[in-house]
Amino acid sequence: MLSSDYHNHPQGHRDLPYTQEVLQPWADYAKAANLKDVALTDHGRYHPGINLDEFFRFRDKIKDTRFKLGIEIDNDPETSVADYKWIEDNYDKLDFVLGSVHFIDDWPFDHPQHKDRYSEWDIDKLYVRYFEEMKKLINKGYLDGLAHLDLIKIFGHRPKTEITSFVKDVMKLIKEKGLTIEMSTAGWRKPINEQYPQGEIIQIIKDMEIPITTASDAHTAKDLGHSYDRLCEVLKKYGFKNAAVFDNHKMKLLPI
Repeated sequence: MLSSDYHNHPQGHRDLPYTQEVLQPWADYAKAANLKDVALTDHGRYHPGINLDEFFRFRDKIKDTRFKLGIEIDNDPETSVADYKWIEDNYDKLDFVLGSVHFIDDWPFDHPQHKDRYSEWDIDKLYVRYFEEMKKLINKGYLDGLAHLDLIKIFGHRPKTEITSFVKDVMKLIKEKGLTIEMSTAGWRKPINEQYPQGEIIQIIKDMEIPITTASDAHTAKDLGHSYDRLCEVLKKYGFKNAAVFDNHKMKLLPI
């Protein structure tokens, strides 16, 4: 039974200010999904809408689920400087910082309106560049975990070379920094129709004893815990026994 969801977006993809009306559905759906620990991780670019007082008021009145305050920071070329400044200023109030790569230069490669640009790349070289961007992100600091590690596959573009050769250096860095990697159901809702990350990477995570979080990447409250039964079977297949949760950046492992 998976009881934590550590990647969620109450704002969706917009600068929506936190209010009790915005946040309450997340508590309702979390309870319905039997989730005990949920991190809200809206995108860094929308941090002006993350009203800390509203979140804490919401958190303190919810009894059935422990809600944690997080944020997803990526390599957005336009907003990341301001986003990191916000994280720095509020780091001690946050429980969890989730890192991700969504851009190659100014190309938002996972956006459906920009998927034609894959044709401009040798896919193996694109995978190299993607994971180089991830290493840069990790080395900037502040992170507690990594999101959808192989997001670059979202539209079905696979490298000719084994995926393990692209991720080995990133995995060593993640291990060195003591970060988590999320096991995400979001890929089952995308064109690739596969969990993030793919099986070969999951095996490396297990072999290296890197801690995991479980995540739905919900952009609407009804998707909290989406396909968790399916994800639970995947984790059992690879022998995972625990998932990580956080409190003010301190990790705790809970049994799956």
